[in-house]
Amino acid sequence: MKTFVPEALLLLLAATLALTRHPEGSHSMYYFQTLLTWPGLMETQFVMVAFVDDMRFERFNSRAQPPRREHCALWVDQQRPEYWDGRTQLTLEQSQMFRETLKEMLHVYQLSETGYHTIQNLYGCDLLSGSYSSHGQYELTFNGHDYIVLNEDLRTWTSKGKAAEMLRRKWEESDFAQAVKTYLEKECLKLLLTQLDYGKEILLRTDIPQVHVTRKIIANGKITLRCLALNFYPAEITLTWQRDGSNQTLDIELVDTRPAGDGTFQKWAAVVVPSGEEQRYTCHVHHEGLPEPLTLRWEPPQPSVPIMPIVTGLVLGAVLMGAAVTFLMWKRRSKGKRRAGSGFMSLWVYLAQAESVPCHMRAKFHPHSCSFCFVLMLTRTPV
Repeated sequence: MKTFVPEALLLLLAATLALTRHPEGSHSMYYFQTLLTWPGLMETQFVMVAFVDDMRFERFNSRAQPPRREHCALWVDQQRPEYWDGRTQLTLEQSQMFRETLKEMLHVYQLSETGYHTIQNLYGCDLLSGSYSSHGQYELTFNGHDYIVLNEDLRTWTSKGKAAEMLRRKWEESDFAQAVKTYLEKECLKLLLTQLDYGKEILLRTDIPQVHVTRKIIANGKITLRCLALNFYPAEITLTWQRDGSNQTLDIELVDTRPAGDGTFQKWAAVVVPSGEEQRYTCHVHHEGLPEPLTLRWEPPQPSVPIMPIVTGLVLGAVLMGAAVTFLMWKRRSKGKRRAGSGFMSLWVYLAQAESVPCHMRAKFHPHSCSFCFVLMLTRTPV
C-alpha cells in the first residue's frame, strides 16, 4: 500500500526557500526537489516543484499515477506534449540519482534506509534588473544538517558534515560543478525568459498593497499596533515602524511574506507601544507598486452616530405626522358634510316655496331650477 506525504507540507517547505524576491525589476526561476523515506514506506518518494517569481508553474510527484511532470501555473500551458515527455524523463533520471546519493550518505553515517531521511535540493537562476546577466544557485541538504553549496564563482563547493564532504569530493572529481555552471548560465536563463513570455500578463503585473493599521490591548497596559499589507504583487515589500521619526527595532514582530492563495501576497509587522502613545508611531511601506513610500499611523475610530435614537425619532415623527394629517382630513370632511347638508335642505325649502310657480316662469329667474322642479314633480305624491 502506497503512503502519500501531504503535498501542502512539501509546498510549504518549497515556499520557504522560494519566496525570496530579488531587486526591483529582476526575475527568478527556482526548482525545489525532495527525496524522502520513512519506516513502512516501500520505496522512496520524490517530489519536485518549480517557481517563477515566487509562483509555482511546474510539479512532479513520484506517487502520482502515472508519475508525470506537469504544468500548474495560472497562465495557459503553451508547451507541446513532447516537451513534457522529455521533462518527465529528465525528472525520473534525477530521482534515481538522488536515490543513489541517499544510499551513499546513509552509508557514511551507517544509517538504515528504512528510517526517516530526506535529501533536499534547491537550484535556479536570477535575471538581474536591466540586463540579461544572471546569478545562479545550487544547494543540497541531507537530513537537515549536512549540506553542500556551489560558491558564487560557480566552480567550487562549500560543504559541511561528513556525508556532504564525501559528496563534494565526488563532484569535484567528476567536474560536476562545470555542468551545473553551464546549466545555470544558459539553459536556466533560457527557460526563465520563456516562462516570463508565457506568463507576462501575470508575472509582469503589479498589484498595489492594501495597507491598514490595527490596535489591540495586551497585558500590563501595553498596546500592539499591527501594520498589515494585503493583496500585493510582486512579493518583495518592506514594512518598518518608526517612533517620532526614528526607526523602531525593539518590541518588533515581523512575519515572512505569505502567499494569499490567489496569486497575491500578505505581510504584517507589529510593534508594542505604551498606552496613549499610539500616535507617535508610524508604519512605512515600500513596494514597487507604490508611486512613493506609504506612511500610516493608527487612527482612532470616529464617534459613531447613535442610530437607535435617530430611528426612534423618525418613527415617532412619522406617527405624529400621520396622526395630524388624519385629524385634519377628518375635520375637513366633517365640515364638508355639514355644508352639504345645509345646502341640500335649503334647496328643498326653495323648491317647496316655489312649488306654486309654473316651471317655465321659474326658469326665467333660476335657469337650473326647472330640472329640480322636474325631479320634484316626479317625487310628489299624486293627489
